[in-house]
Amino acid sequence: MIKISEAYKNFDEKKVLNGVNLEIKKGESVVIIGRSGCGKSILLKLIIGIMKSDKGQILIDGVDISGLKERELNNFRRKFGMLFQGAALFDSLSVGENVSFGLNEQKKYPREFIDQIVAEKLKLVGLPGVEKLSPSELSGGMRKRVGLARAIATNPEIVLYDEPTTGLDPIMADAIDSLISDLNRSLNVTSVTVTHDMRSAYKIADRIAMLYEGKVIFYGTPDEIKSTTDPVIKQFITGSSKGPITAN
Repeated sequence: MIKISEAYKNFDEKKVLNGVNLEIKKGESVVIIGRSGCGKSILLKLIIGIMKSDKGQILIDGVDISGLKERELNNFRRKFGMLFQGAALFDSLSVGENVSFGLNEQKKYPREFIDQIVAEKLKLVGLPGVEKLSPSELSGGMRKRVGLARAIATNPEIVLYDEPTTGLDPIMADAIDSLISDLNRSLNVTSVTVTHDMRSAYKIADRIAMLYEGKVIFYGTPDEIKSTTDPVIKQFITGSSKGPITAN
């Protein structure tokens, strides 16, 4: 479904991605972990085509998206849904208008159909009947769930999650993790999640990829990463300040 081959991305003199290789199968839930600033969110942007790699290939269903023209890329992005960090709802729009945003942009569906889809997706994320509320009336967890409803409204094949539990208390974070896992199974989508929350990673991942110094240094199951003897990986997943990774 997704194949990243020797992807590089620099910003001026700063090397962020330094030859990333990663292959994600159709229907898998893959979690990308790593320290803040290591390039996790940049990798998501390369996958969805918001940003282009300096070198390497990003293949989605066998198509190298770096070679697509802007109009082709816009059409190709319809394969994707994305839950942004902080949900990124439009405060000037109602909940229903936020969820229907992607459907409205396609300009091919009647209003009744769109309203039906919005109601269906909000029910899926446990928020039936909130279409007319404004984002300012929602709690942080509710905003995340509305963002998730918007991400799945167009029935995407791939859903990207950027730090989905950031800013939530542990109980709400666990509820969002459960929702992501349930939706992965019920919608049969391919999921890629960026997080530094290991509890979330263990709960939602089929496989975990760790980015370190611009490369994927581990790719395996939650059980495999828990049993690692690699000092860098072990230090990160246990959250210890002692080890080869310096706290800066």
